[in-house]
Amino acid sequence: MMKHCFNFGRVLPATLLVLSAAAGAATLPLPSRDGVPTLAPLLRQVTPAVVNISVQVTAPARQNPLMRDPFFRRFFEDFLDQSQRRPQLSAGSGVVIDARLGYVITNHHVIEAAEKIVVTLKDRRQLSAQLVGSDPGTDIALLKVAPEGLAALELGDSEALEVGDFVVAIGNPFGLGQTVTSGIVSALGRTGLNIHGYEDFIQTDASINPGNSGGALINLKGELIGINSVIIGPSGGNVGIGFAVPSNMARAVVEQLAEYGEVRRGRLGVMIQDLTPELSEALNLDITQGAVITRVESESPAEAAGLASGDVIVAVNGVAVTGAADLRNRIGLVRVGSEVEVTVLRDGTRKNIPVRVAKIEVTTYAGSRSAPQLSGAVFQAMGSQHPLSGQLDGVVVADVERNSRAWRNNIRPGDVIVAINRERVRSVEELSRALGRTGQTIAVDIIRDKTQLLIVIQ
Repeated sequence: MMKHCFNFGRVLPATLLVLSAAAGAATLPLPSRDGVPTLAPLLRQVTPAVVNISVQVTAPARQNPLMRDPFFRRFFEDFLDQSQRRPQLSAGSGVVIDARLGYVITNHHVIEAAEKIVVTLKDRRQLSAQLVGSDPGTDIALLKVAPEGLAALELGDSEALEVGDFVVAIGNPFGLGQTVTSGIVSALGRTGLNIHGYEDFIQTDASINPGNSGGALINLKGELIGINSVIIGPSGGNVGIGFAVPSNMARAVVEQLAEYGEVRRGRLGVMIQDLTPELSEALNLDITQGAVITRVESESPAEAAGLASGDVIVAVNGVAVTGAADLRNRIGLVRVGSEVEVTVLRDGTRKNIPVRVAKIEVTTYAGSRSAPQLSGAVFQAMGSQHPLSGQLDGVVVADVERNSRAWRNNIRPGDVIVAINRERVRSVEELSRALGRTGQTIAVDIIRDKTQLLIVIQ
């Protein structure tokens, strides 16, 4: 149960008129002023809930080449923290979702590594914000400001969206100030944009540009149905392809952030892959969507419930599963300890199997003794729920303390370490042993955002 009972605010009903261009033409629910269609009345109600967010972070300054030489570096150790850091400002957007509690939702990447967060309301009031919690996996963060004179948006049901529905995006592009754009839902259930994340994006052609991140995507009822998050463009600008985190996913994340300050993800303990048409034909199945279990982990919830290799998961709690990514998203947002009903197809028969979701097992290694260069980082084994599971072996960076040695050496949460000094590492234990054999210089091979990087640490 949640500690807080959310009141996501109200959106006063707009007076909607149905305009018909001609007999048989599609009707659009739009308000009008002097006979001219307009969204102005709707926007007057919802825009006060959309805020600008300015963030101060400390970034590494350009380093003197002498600092990379161990001989000279030892003379300046006491001054490195000051010489390598300088303040930077960045801007994004956010949405007030609870006026009574002062809760503001935004993107994780907007406030990542923030040392100071300031929320600016439409009436130009500036409020200092505290970070309640953040979830890199879904790119959602929850902030809290003083709950004085706030307006809030009501979260709508993103599951009710259809391709072609009209939407409006509100945010702070390029730091210009509050800006409104409109378009339609171009696609639903988009995945594959961030290999470390839990993805089920709404795609829209409403213009979304840098600075819109964390802003609102609303329907014509004034309900918040998405949090603007990702853009695709050759120069980082709008080309009619933008993505938003669905409101239902954001709601599930926010509830846990408000209660725990983090998302406590569960696991079934299975290795899965998409049920492709070719695989369906080979297995003589009459379905083409689902997630095929390829392996069941020992002593896992799946094993205890009786799930087996070859089972095809077709639904969770009665909602159809389209594939492996869809199943991972659904289970990843289920609270630890909750019971879910998994529908599987086994030997041509559908079975409903209750499974109690367990917590993801985490093994950590601080790296403070054998590799002080990585102190402040926490590592965990790559579990079966990780999007790269089955594709490669490695160790996941679960967390990095801000301004620690590891942070200053460019190690970031979500990185997957695959080798140390060209020695492959497949577990936390192997990572520990490999770091114990290193000297002053460490070459770390990592996978970050679909790119393989080599970070040399001295």
